[in-house]
Amino acid sequence: MHIQKAVTDDLDKIMEIYEIAQNFMIKSGNPTQWGHHYPTKELIENDIENEICYLIYENESPHGVFALFRGDEPTYRYIENGEWLNDDAYVTVHRIASDGKCRGIFDCAIKYCKSISKNIRIDTHKNNLVMQKLIERNDFKKCGTVYVNDKSARIAYQWTESLPE
Repeated sequence: MHIQKAVTDDLDKIMEIYEIAQNFMIKSGNPTQWGHHYPTKELIENDIENEICYLIYENESPHGVFALFRGDEPTYRYIENGEWLNDDAYVTVHRIASDGKCRGIFDCAIKYCKSISKNIRIDTHKNNLVMQKLIERNDFKKCGTVYVNDKSARIAYQWTESLPE
């Protein structure tokens, strides 16, 4: 697998991946995190324009997508029922999705992120049990609860290279 930044010509394939992921989330007991309305085409166009949208390829075909933010994530400034592992610089992974045609999409994205940052933050909905397992399997620690723009709660996680063994 390899990762590369998405370009405008990738938009239709990206939206197809998100639609598959939305349907999977709904069928697996998480109907409200994304539903059929998130992420919007306009949001993904913005991600591509800002060069934060990445595609994960297997055999020259894209099968996964995620947004990678560098710097402060405003929704992470307030955390309740816990605290972040540190206040060091970090990257944030958002909107990770797979078309379900190959395994290891999440692991590939996180491996890439770990190669460029010593601190990674990510969040997910309490009903997204699949994502919680993937996050925890990749050595992230549960840190508390954050609230996204629509004021709904998310479980917040952080991985840091400097965590003592």
